[in-house]
Amino acid sequence: MSDYKIEKPTPYYEQFYHSIKKMIFEGKFKPGERIIETQLAKEFNVSKSPVREAIRILETEGLVTVDEKSRVIVYEPTIKDVEEIYFCRMALESFAVGLTTTISTDTELADIESTLKQTEQAILHSEEANTIITLNEQFHNLIVQYTHNRRLQKQLNDLKSLMYFFRILNFQGEGRADQILSQHWDIFSQMKKRNAEQASKEMVEHLKLDLSHLIGVLHTTETTEP
Repeated sequence: MSDYKIEKPTPYYEQFYHSIKKMIFEGKFKPGERIIETQLAKEFNVSKSPVREAIRILETEGLVTVDEKSRVIVYEPTIKDVEEIYFCRMALESFAVGLTTTISTDTELADIESTLKQTEQAILHSEEANTIITLNEQFHNLIVQYTHNRRLQKQLNDLKSLMYFFRILNFQGEGRADQILSQHWDIFSQMKKRNAEQASKEMVEHLKLDLSHLIGVLHTTETTEP
C-alpha cells in the first residue's frame, strides 16, 4: 500500500501563515501597520477562519499583536524589547557555543565552516540580502543544533521569528554583511581550536555589537519617520 500514498494538501491556515510572515519580513506589512483579516480573506477569496488561525500562530511567535479592540498590528520593536531578547541570546548562545566547541565532532565543525564559506561566496557574488541573512541564521542555528540539548534548542526556537526579524533590520548599513561574517569567523576560529571559553566570549562580543548596531538602526528609523 506504500506505493499508493496520498499526499495531504497544505492547510489554508498554514499557507496564510507563511504568506503573511513573508510579507512582514519583506516589508509588505510595516511595523505598527494594521492587518485587516476580513480584507485579506476577501483578497484571497477564502473564509476568515484560516486567516484568523494564521494570525493566532503569528501572535504566539510575537510577529503580530492583538489590541484590546481585537485589531491585529504588526510587531513594532522597542529598544527595551530588543535589549531583553539580545540579553537572552547572549546568555543562551554563549553557553551553546561553549558546549558545541567542547562536544562537537569534526564533521559537525566542518558543517559550520561550510556555512561560513557559503556566506563568503554569497557576499562575493552579491547575492540577495535574504540569502545572506538566511546563511547567517544557519551559522547560529548549527551551533545550537550541535549542542544536542533539546531544552536549550526549544528556548531559542521560541525566539526564532523575532530573531530573524531583527536580522533583517540589522543587515541595514554599508558593509554589514562583511562585518557580520568577520565576527562569525572570529567565533569559529576559537571553536576550531576547541577553546570553549574564548568562543563564548567572542559570541557575547558579536551579539553586543549586533545589539548596538540594531539600536542605532531603530533610532534612525524613529528620527526619519514623518
